[in-house]
Amino acid sequence: MAMTDRAKVVPGAIVRSLRGRDQGELAVVIALLDERFALIADGDRRKFDRPKRKNLLHLEPTGIVSQEVVNSLSETGRVTNGKLRFAVADARRRLAAGSSGTHAEEKGE
Repeated sequence: MAMTDRAKVVPGAIVRSLRGRDQGELAVVIALLDERFALIADGDRRKFDRPKRKNLLHLEPTGIVSQEVVNSLSETGRVTNGKLRFAVADARRRLAAGSSGTHAEEKGE
């Protein structure tokens, strides 16, 4: 089972940290180092230039992949912190909408 989870962790994937100071936070996978570690960043506290090295066992895939981040990484080899922040915010919104249908109405959107 753990292997299928790892297969979903690809560059551009939005993941939730399960361990460490950033536990529960969302971030974007910007690179896979090997079969055990990935580099993650959120564009805010963790910038693209100083990504966090994280054990794949400590990451939970959300099932969301940011196509903008994937395209940017494949075209230029990097991604702006603004795009990372947007991808995380978009994923947070989509996950909140998926967990409770009335969430958007509560915010008055």
